[in-house]
Amino acid sequence: MMAGRSRGVAPRPAKDVAGPAKTEDLEDFLQRRDWAGATTLLEHRRLFPGPDGEASAHTTLEWLAYAHFHAGDPGKALELYRALLRDPDPDPTHHVFAAACLFYLGRYDEAAAEAENGPDTKLRTRVLFHCAHKKGDEATLTRYHSMLSDSVEDQLSLASVHYQRGHHQEAVDIYKRLMLDDRERVALNVYVALCYHKLEYFDESCELLETYLGAHPSSPVAVNLKACNVLKLRDGHAAELELGALSEDELATSGSSEHVSDAHDLVRHNRAVFRDGDGAVRVFKPLMVNGGVPPEARLNLVIHHLRLNEHREALALVADLEPATPHEYVLKGVTHVAAGQAADVDDRDAREHLKLAQQCFQIVGSSASECDTIPGRQSMASCFHLLDQHEDALVYLKSVAEFSKDDDDFHWNFGMCAAASGDWRAGEEELSRVANDAYRDELPYKTWLAKCLVRNGKAAAAWALCEETAAAGDDAAEDGAAERAAESLAALLRVVADACYEIGEYYVAMRAFDELERLEDSDAFWEGKRGAAVGTFAKVLAGNEQAETLRDVVMMLQQSPNATDADAVARPMLEWARGEGIRLE
Repeated sequence: MMAGRSRGVAPRPAKDVAGPAKTEDLEDFLQRRDWAGATTLLEHRRLFPGPDGEASAHTTLEWLAYAHFHAGDPGKALELYRALLRDPDPDPTHHVFAAACLFYLGRYDEAAAEAENGPDTKLRTRVLFHCAHKKGDEATLTRYHSMLSDSVEDQLSLASVHYQRGHHQEAVDIYKRLMLDDRERVALNVYVALCYHKLEYFDESCELLETYLGAHPSSPVAVNLKACNVLKLRDGHAAELELGALSEDELATSGSSEHVSDAHDLVRHNRAVFRDGDGAVRVFKPLMVNGGVPPEARLNLVIHHLRLNEHREALALVADLEPATPHEYVLKGVTHVAAGQAADVDDRDAREHLKLAQQCFQIVGSSASECDTIPGRQSMASCFHLLDQHEDALVYLKSVAEFSKDDDDFHWNFGMCAAASGDWRAGEEELSRVANDAYRDELPYKTWLAKCLVRNGKAAAAWALCEETAAAGDDAAEDGAAERAAESLAALLRVVADACYEIGEYYVAMRAFDELERLEDSDAFWEGKRGAAVGTFAKVLAGNEQAETLRDVVMMLQQSPNATDADAVARPMLEWARGEGIRLE
């Protein structure tokens, strides 16, 4: 989900520059942030310079670079700053301005090198600070952090880096301090609201947005952020209704061409999210071009592919993703889990994917900022689960159970971990709470539930689960679906047969082995069926099973492909039944 995007303060030519470019009509364009109008006027003046010639052309280039930068075209601005730096006596500040352009082009090494050539200014410090963050250079980041002043621009830069590093509360503290210094900085309400959204304080985020929307009701960023909050508080339909506050005309007049483009991208992106991924590929893929605006488009496309079990497509999207936030680490981990558990992955690759997933979850779960959050504890539980340390996983899952009562994923994971650690009763309770039919129809869910049912003395319920699965397979219309249903049924029957045999539920075990023998004439199934038949007979003799069950046992033996062996097993049962006056045939 994309909540908003902001761009830092761009370089602006000094106000004391003389020349015709500082005429009232240009200033009017700049005040209105009409960058298209400003660039058109300046291009005209570039073609037809004023009477002061060279000085006028120089100043025009400065303002034109400034306008292009703010219009969202740092590439053109960079070309102009390069041209200005080729002057016989260039202004060294243009090195810093060019560095800012390179930063927004994603060329962080070049940006840092260019900034080093400029004078020691606050803008230079901010550019180098942001470059160090983007490059993951912690030592340099710390050095320039210490050089930041208490100026508004420096503090906004510090807050933005805190936000990007997931330190949302630290960013909030800075924004609130700036708001106390000047109540007229109403845009800071949106920044704080964005941090609150990330902290999952959705109601508080909405309250802050109302302050800003009261003055700017058609702000694309604020409206989108409010819609994102409503999605979390209610549902996608209610969230999409919030976007109705933005008409096409309002978007077209929302500011510069860059902001218009971003606003349309936000609306298209979020509308697809609110519609639960409807048209996801069509909408998200174009937004991933040129670095990805909004950056969440790539992440949401990954989620879309995962929902459709398209693990290869999802894996391709995260292959070159270097996670920077907890959400990105979790998503990359989930993608590797999906790839590792896919049927078409060989054992070696599967182990590698699961190892990478475990590492992603461990990074989130053990981080100081996330270890006490719900996602952090769930991540640590996933890490332990992948390490087969299920009891340790349960410690973390139990700590967030109170906050996950309506979460099917939580119940599924809790139930599986509880069962794997031998707590069959808790496993059954949690798995039974899963409401999502898509999960309940999956083979892994059915096998874990069947194990729990058998271990809890409910073998008959486990057999009923097999019958439901068989009925669903009979209803499968397509050949491929029918084949997959048959494979799932066979796998479930094996689990039920083995689990029942192991705890002495021989009658249900025999029924399961009988069905397996019908599907495949195998010595292993016959041996299991024969052993279950003898076990059932022994329980009848001990008075722990009703004698009538032998009728079914004999019938299943007589229908076995192993007729000779089956007769030998059935004969003592028939003789005993005749002696007791019970008719089995």
